[in-house]
Amino acid sequence: MAKKPNQKQEVGTTGHEWDGIEELNNPLPRWWLWTFYACIVFAVIYSLAYPAWPGIKGASAGFLGWSTRGDVAAEIAAHEAKLGPINEKLASAELTEIVNDPELQGYAVSAGSAVFKTWCAQCHGSGAAGAKGYPNLLDDDWLWGGDIEAIHQTISYGVRSEDSDDTRYSQMPAFGRDELLEPTQINQVVNFVMSLSGDPLDAAQAAEGAVVFEENCAACHAEDGTGDIYQGAPNLTDAIWLYGGDFDTIKETVTNARFGVMPNWDARLSEAQIRAVATYVHQLGGGE
Repeated sequence: MAKKPNQKQEVGTTGHEWDGIEELNNPLPRWWLWTFYACIVFAVIYSLAYPAWPGIKGASAGFLGWSTRGDVAAEIAAHEAKLGPINEKLASAELTEIVNDPELQGYAVSAGSAVFKTWCAQCHGSGAAGAKGYPNLLDDDWLWGGDIEAIHQTISYGVRSEDSDDTRYSQMPAFGRDELLEPTQINQVVNFVMSLSGDPLDAAQAAEGAVVFEENCAACHAEDGTGDIYQGAPNLTDAIWLYGGDFDTIKETVTNARFGVMPNWDARLSEAQIRAVATYVHQLGGGE
């Protein structure tokens, strides 16, 4: 008697049903499973070979020791090594002679532009035109002198920087806050100062202010108000103002004084970088 053929085993369902349609629980293809397992093994090996696993103080380094930071550091080192000879030449050259070497001058201006945009533009502006309280480097008004040697010194040691013993330093008295002048005298001298480069608010007070200026201000700003770069005293006759030239602003300056600070860059930049940015600033047009 012939045997009945075996009935094909039915495939179970996943138990999901949508509008009467059930999903069969067919086994995954073998090739797909082995590919999936291979991906898991690869991921584990990859995470052990490269930085991946987070820790308390940092991620695991990976047994290959590779990192993006390392790659960047190597590229920077290679770039610095390539520029080493010209940087050494720039660092040892006489500041006043750089302009006479076209190759060195061109490199200094290009490198100085990059340094300026990285470290200086935040205060002096991307075009070096400055802002209120931050000097315009395009004009001819320089508190400490605008020749390249003076610019180099200012960049190196800063202005009123607590981190440098060689910093540029000057301090205007707070004539009002420290009660060195009466309010009436302050109004008089402010009017006189305004008259040096334009029209005073009150001409009668300006005449009285000339005496106050001579007794209290001329020692630094000179008798004619043209200032003194060796003391960092600004020229009051050229209508160029760091904080503003209106009556209220000048009165605030006389009353409470100003104390702007520029950091010293000799601790952050190399000598070649300082010379490069000094050359760049000097050739912008305002350098003496």
